[in-house]
Amino acid sequence: MTFRITILGAASARPSASKNPASQLINHCEQYFLVDAGEGVQSRLMRVGVNPVKLTAVFISHLHGDHVFGLFPMLSSLGLMGRGAPLHIYAPRPFGEMLEAHRKFFDPELPYEIVWHEVDTTKHELLFENNALEVWSVPLRHRVPTAGFLFREKRAALNVHKEAIGRYGLGVAQITAAKRGEDVRLESGEVVPNEEITYLPRLPRSYAYLSDTNYSAKAVSLVRGVDLLYHEATYAADLKAEAKKRGHSTTTQAAKAAVESGAGRLIVGHFSSRYKDWDALVEECREVFAESYVAEEFGHFDIELKPTPEAERM
Repeated sequence: MTFRITILGAASARPSASKNPASQLINHCEQYFLVDAGEGVQSRLMRVGVNPVKLTAVFISHLHGDHVFGLFPMLSSLGLMGRGAPLHIYAPRPFGEMLEAHRKFFDPELPYEIVWHEVDTTKHELLFENNALEVWSVPLRHRVPTAGFLFREKRAALNVHKEAIGRYGLGVAQITAAKRGEDVRLESGEVVPNEEITYLPRLPRSYAYLSDTNYSAKAVSLVRGVDLLYHEATYAADLKAEAKKRGHSTTTQAAKAAVESGAGRLIVGHFSSRYKDWDALVEECREVFAESYVAEEFGHFDIELKPTPEAERM
């Protein structure tokens, strides 16, 4: 059951010959989600072997160019590629005006529907869900309305103890009911509480994307316990005042967010173009939070399945 984050771009606004602006691809059980869409994102997707037609949804954190300039060419290309399924885009206001202008001048007739969902960047609310995954908005503190995104698995279906099946003589219908979380009524009329015969096989996995932002205690609290955290680290630790002024974070502030949230691992990116040695920035993070890693372009991070303690005893 795949849960992979692929870095498509991790630079900040100023163009670079070797680095691309912000964009990530999330693959959850072969459902693909694009998070931010810096310039050149469609070619980056192709370089990692993912046809943009496969995208289920796009999440845009805010409307600065280095996070959205690559989206509109991709919308045109999807039409040329023959996409038929609707494409859902989650973005703050006034994305609708941008989309309308693009459609007017470049794509008045597309073979697929673009469905824009407005993200209220002041609220932590459910944006998207399917049978296995939820995506929540996370309010951030930047110079324009900005939201991060929390990708969180739903709880897995319960397993029934084999020993309980034999002890109570459970049939198919009773086992199915138990897996749904229901208590089980035996032929004798006795009711067996669900927790006595079932166990959770694995823990839900989670990933949080905290894009351009000052350090935010509120955002940290909303992603507490996350397995993998991406937090921008535009500046080195010595430029704390500059980071605050421009609505960004430093390396040590990103690491602090990982510590305070109880994250399993930290990815840092969105580095200012003044820095040529990204490894040195990651080392600053590691002084505070050891499990810190650079958002290396085309690199990927897998979130592995984690059995519950009860499942490990089985």
